[in-house]
Amino acid sequence: MLNIEISVIIKTMKFAIRVIKNQFHPLKVASNANIKHGQYVLVKTDKGEEVFRVFLVNSLIQKIWEKNKPEPLSVVRIMTDEDMALYEEQKKLEVQAFYKCRDLAQKRNLVMKFTQARYTFDRKKITFYYTAPERVDFRELLKDLTQEFKRVRIDLRHIGVRDETSILQGQGICGEDYCCCRFLKKFEQVNTKLARDQGIPITPGKITGACGRLLCCLNYEYKNYLDVAKTLPPVGSGVMTSDGVGKVFMVNFLKKTVSVKLEDGKIKEYQKNEIEMIDGEVNIDINIDNNLNYQEEEIVDIKSLEDDKNSSTGNI
Repeated sequence: MLNIEISVIIKTMKFAIRVIKNQFHPLKVASNANIKHGQYVLVKTDKGEEVFRVFLVNSLIQKIWEKNKPEPLSVVRIMTDEDMALYEEQKKLEVQAFYKCRDLAQKRNLVMKFTQARYTFDRKKITFYYTAPERVDFRELLKDLTQEFKRVRIDLRHIGVRDETSILQGQGICGEDYCCCRFLKKFEQVNTKLARDQGIPITPGKITGACGRLLCCLNYEYKNYLDVAKTLPPVGSGVMTSDGVGKVFMVNFLKKTVSVKLEDGKIKEYQKNEIEMIDGEVNIDINIDNNLNYQEEEIVDIKSLEDDKNSSTGNI
């Protein structure tokens, strides 16, 4: 009886692979295939036959897939020991091809930053991913590559800096893997207003990711900060406290308190119910830049941080 139940469970299991840039696809697996979590399989994709590691999909993801229906990919076969030996050799060839392509581009004085080179398993096609600040005429480079990699299809793909980071992977300042490497598939618009409204210093080390663009996670809790802000007096407003008249110097969204600069120059923290807003101008000077701990020497061109043009191309 137990064996029958285990057999049923195995048949209902669903497997997936993570293709480049955090795109997960379910696998078409033959009923007699003995695939296990963590194995490497050869899969047919739009680029050809590629090698991927298999993931066992839990029931919650399966329910989501029932609604979104991502495109399933066919398993050619489970990788054998001989296949894995060839795959290890392929990865070394990819590194060599990466540097060769980069050197050829430099000789042509092309402004291209190469991210990765990927062969199909049959080595009939190689894809070079690169970023560039503007459109590149790589026709001469393509001729060079054709001479260098004979009988191999060459694919040069321009990607954005956010795409580059999701391909290379890594950990953010939070200590977790980049969101774009785990679950984030679509990049939303991010601007410095999100950081300002949350009281985050407008300095590169605080608000930018490895891609050089504003942190995607600035969007995550923004609505919560707005909801709290509606219940507290804004920075610069006059208030009456138990210690006298003052002006709101800083808002602490997480603690739901405000710091108030009093007439004697002292700064004290108050709960919402400990202050009362007053009409009219309060003659107390505050420096908004200082209360947010701005560091002028670290501030870069804000437009460069907010420039999301072509930061994600979807050309992966």
